Amino acid sequence: MQVEVVSMVRHLLSMRDLSRRDIDRLLTESQKIKTKPRKYNKSLEGKTLLMLFEKPSTRTRVSFEAGVTRMGGHAIYFSSESSQISRGETVADTARTLSRYCDAIMARVFSHKTVVDLAEYATVPVINGLSDLEHPCQIMADLFTMKENGKLDGRIVYVGDGNNVCNSLALAAEVMGLDFTVSCPSGYDPKLGNPTIERNPIKAAKDADVLYTDVWVSMGDEKQKEAREKTFRQYQLNRRLLSNAKKDCIIMHCLPAHRGVEITDDVIDSQNSVVFDQAENRMHAQNAILLHLVK
Repeated sequence: MQVEVVSMVRHLLSMRDLSRRDIDRLLTESQKIKTKPRKYNKSLEGKTLLMLFEKPSTRTRVSFEAGVTRMGGHAIYFSSESSQISRGETVADTARTLSRYCDAIMARVFSHKTVVDLAEYATVPVINGLSDLEHPCQIMADLFTMKENGKLDGRIVYVGDGNNVCNSLALAAEVMGLDFTVSCPSGYDPKLGNPTIERNPIKAAKDADVLYTDVWVSMGDEKQKEAREKTFRQYQLNRRLLSNAKKDCIIMHCLPAHRGVEITDDVIDSQNSVVFDQAENRMHAQNAILLHLVK
């Protein structure tokens, strides 16, 4: 009697899917990919990544597509609005079908449940390219950027909304043993992890090695725009906040930035800012993730 051997498929839906060893390996691989790109120009030869988008994107789409192309693979852009999903096909049936065509699925979605359901029924790796709960690809790029700048062992302070980015950073901090503080208004704490909470942003920024912020109004929260901007006003990442941090503190923002709202021009464009290095590192970190998951 022949026994069918079912391979174990690994997914990246949450930072909880990565161990300390996994993260260390991914950071090392990201650096190699960035500094020696020619060595990897055929690493994904013959492989296809399906990119499923429910939300608009600049960095996620371009960084994944360009990254896969650089490694000799192929990426397909797949909008949920132009697919049968919009006409009632189930996530389960979509996952089963796409698995027959592609070697991995990256999904940028509204509900975290969607990536969980995709992973349940897909027979290829599923990567969370962003959901309402987490953004693990962004955090791997963030950790890589901090490591590049010698700040991974420093004091990391996130100022603003405890959103999906903050959730994933909090989980990463637990796994890596990082010194991570979140400064946000009451009622806007991160839903995951166990970071230090400091309501006063000036106190939080004291001696920070990293100051990180993100938009105050995420996609899907537009109806709360006026109320949120009023609530978060004192949490703006500006010169006053930066002056309380260490002189060589790095400024991070996952973009897109609403200049003059959550961050000022003179901070995001300052010598302390590594925002655009951070944006580039999305591509290198995601390539490392793909190599980690796609065999």
